Amino acid sequence: MTAADTHRAIQAVWRIESAKLIAGLAKIVRDVGLAEELAQDALVSALERWPETGVPRNPAAWLMAAAKNKAIDNLRRRKMLDRKHGEIARELADEEQTTPDIEGALDDDIGDERLSLVFTACHPVLSTEARVALTLRLLGGLTTDEIARAFLVPEPTMAQRIVRAKRTLADSGVAFEVPHGKDRAGRLSSVLEVLYLIFNEGYSATAGEDWMRPQLCDEALRVGRILAELAPDEPEVHGLVALMEIQASRAAARTTPSGEPILLLEQDRSRWDRLHIRRGLGALERAGRLSEAPGPYTLQAAIAACHARAATAADTDWARIATLYRELAELTASPVVELNRAVAVGMAFGPALGLAIADALAEEPAMRAYHHLPAVRGDLLAKLGRHEEARAAFSRAAELTRNAREREVLRKRADESEVAGRRPGN
Repeated sequence: MTAADTHRAIQAVWRIESAKLIAGLAKIVRDVGLAEELAQDALVSALERWPETGVPRNPAAWLMAAAKNKAIDNLRRRKMLDRKHGEIARELADEEQTTPDIEGALDDDIGDERLSLVFTACHPVLSTEARVALTLRLLGGLTTDEIARAFLVPEPTMAQRIVRAKRTLADSGVAFEVPHGKDRAGRLSSVLEVLYLIFNEGYSATAGEDWMRPQLCDEALRVGRILAELAPDEPEVHGLVALMEIQASRAAARTTPSGEPILLLEQDRSRWDRLHIRRGLGALERAGRLSEAPGPYTLQAAIAACHARAATAADTDWARIATLYRELAELTASPVVELNRAVAVGMAFGPALGLAIADALAEEPAMRAYHHLPAVRGDLLAKLGRHEEARAAFSRAAELTRNAREREVLRKRADESEVAGRRPGN
């Protein structure tokens, strides 16, 4: 294996194992910021040693052992003499002698440490924005830039938010645990928002060479299913699980074998995973039984269900989808939701009506660098035969996106609009 191959393997292991690693360390040191630093130190050690020694048979256990050793060194170097840190040092030393099965400890599904990590990062001592951002960082392994784009805020703002959040948790002595009763209910909404954003980043990556990052979808869905067991009477938990299940059903149909994106209306629906769809529809039905007033996740799941129930793209009930988006917009007052409503209205009642909704969003501050706005406008303009305007809109969207695959699609749409505009009569 070449050095380049080893580095790629290390990055792959880090993507898969970082959340487990940070969660396991946080359980020991009771400080998520310190846990992330120790995990990063272990990664540096891997980058230094594995190119020479090769990737170990159990890379997750190697990383955890390296991180624990660094924790001991850190405590000794800083001479932490207070009782708490002394107990942590002794606990770490004892674990090195009495717990050889590190992998088994990492894979303890009964007391899932990653779930504790989510609820710790979503503690009320933090602002909602900080809770979501920190958990995206620790559980999902997203970069600061990716999280900033998910929130439509500048990267330096998000970096400061994450640093302050970790410091606040450490200073407040927040317990590393899954809360119970009222405490759990109070933190549930931000946990759901975290899972929603992690899933979305996996479903449509904001940056990089890949259209999707499936491991993030899988992680969000896995934790969502655990939450559904922990909070069986919470309709929005089941609504979110329903949404993720139905969206995940399309994964195999969303790209070509070479990784090129396939848009929703062009997908081969026979490749949609029927098991995911059945699970999603079941969770949606359960959410409906628990509440007569659907929340935002349940409404989005209902929209996804409209697509899942349509045998072909032409069978899609766009009028129903437009109605659901209107209800969702009333709940959230989100310009992104309103943009999605523009798409549905355009499909159900004509592109002119959809374009009017999209154009009204042009002055929204959060939408000025949001590439989906010019992309939607480009599609609606093309349907209206306004090809030169469509070309400009698609080109603008291509400039704004950070995802290479999506950029290719948008540039292709711009070229097609340019060609269409040259045809006689246009």
